[in-house]
Amino acid sequence: MTLAFDPLFRDLNRLTTEVFGTSRAPQGMAMDAYRAGENYIAEFDLPGIDPDSLEVRAENNTLTVRAQRQGRTESDTNGEISYIAAERPRGTFSRQLALGDGLDLDNITADYADGVLTVTMPVAEQAKPRQIQVGRRDTGGRKVIDSGGS
Repeated sequence: MTLAFDPLFRDLNRLTTEVFGTSRAPQGMAMDAYRAGENYIAEFDLPGIDPDSLEVRAENNTLTVRAQRQGRTESDTNGEISYIAAERPRGTFSRQLALGDGLDLDNITADYADGVLTVTMPVAEQAKPRQIQVGRRDTGGRKVIDSGGS
């Protein structure tokens, strides 16, 4: 019986999001984050976003990503729009990441291709692992201790 109501709830949730959610609260975006060599990479799924609406900002050890996806307007289609289905989320998308002290915030780069925003955050020089040389003291060879006996 629950399965019969799932489409109703899905449509109700979509309608509620369209009416109340998109204009007031930014929506989340899917993300993968990983380390590759001396860089941390964050990839955000943002298909259909106008690259001019993308905003990537690093401030106070926080990375903020914002973007917008607008719906079609009458001027886009040269006439009246009558949606048959409108399931793709529209509005403002936002995500914030807390960044550690070990990142070089001045050299963060971002690239948008094929609907994926890739943000590359290099590890700061002072946070990179270092090999520490172990010194050797010369003890002058083995010493024989004479007990003084004959």
